[in-house]
Amino acid sequence: MTVYDVLVIGGGPGGLAAAIAAKKNGAKVFLLEREERLGGILKQCIHDGFGLLRFGEKLSGPEYAGRFEDEFHALGIACEVRTFVTEIKKKKDGFLVSAVNSRGVQEYRTRTLILATGCRERTAKQVAIHGTRPAGVFTAGCAQHFVNRMGQMPAKRCVILGSGDIGLIMARRLTLEGVKVLGVYEVKPEPSGLTRNLVQCLEDYDIPLYLSRTVTRVFGTERLTGVETMQVDDAMRPIPGTEERICCDTLILSVGLIPENEIAESLGIPLDPKTKGPVCDNRFMTMEDGVFSCGNAMHVNDLVDYVSESGQIAGDAAA
Repeated sequence: MTVYDVLVIGGGPGGLAAAIAAKKNGAKVFLLEREERLGGILKQCIHDGFGLLRFGEKLSGPEYAGRFEDEFHALGIACEVRTFVTEIKKKKDGFLVSAVNSRGVQEYRTRTLILATGCRERTAKQVAIHGTRPAGVFTAGCAQHFVNRMGQMPAKRCVILGSGDIGLIMARRLTLEGVKVLGVYEVKPEPSGLTRNLVQCLEDYDIPLYLSRTVTRVFGTERLTGVETMQVDDAMRPIPGTEERICCDTLILSVGLIPENEIAESLGIPLDPKTKGPVCDNRFMTMEDGVFSCGNAMHVNDLVDYVSESGQIAGDAAA
């Protein structure tokens, strides 16, 4: 069995940058990715604004990821896609990684690990929205996948909960496709997305933004028929008597991201209760010697440029 110096789990912008940096430092590198293509979430982010810090120009998500993919393949870095990591065991000389793909169970030995597993979106139940489970409730990333990659229209009349950047961008995207966006609702007294997205995605398209108001209930059996919204107080608790029912067929949730750290937890690596990512030193090594974390797996970043930067640092250190 080949023993690698660095094994990277995750082929998004953080994992690609980490693998490239480690390879340039002379390490024997292998990368595992669970999806069928490299690039992570950037594959479906067709809007521009990526790469301003790293490349000094505005790129779309696929363009940004493509630059790293080209370099990754030019360096001849080995990788497996559509491969799911199932278990990692610590050994005297490193780690034994078990994974599953179309060829069956695979095992890889490595001296160091880089966790570049990204993050996931919070669901309706995680933000305490009551009601049934009808069709028509999507996370913003899921709706983006339907529209941008599958060419499917998930909505006709929709409400968006949360003023995060993906939610704002989807408000514009859906409007351009003919969907009636009834409003973006934000539980906090101020929006959470970047100013440029507030202007370009809401103001430019006259999409209303409601602050200090949240969705408290969904209605519908098979398909969503409406939502209930309520004003909230300073402690973000719903205020009785402020209920308003809105007729819609879709609710899109842009209510925050959580680092994917099941693998780190399986190794007993301590997580920071604030960031939900591993506790790391200034080289992005976790409390487990030889295990590094980068990108949104370490903490959720506002810009992809920072994800790549942390991946590069982790790759250098792991090598």
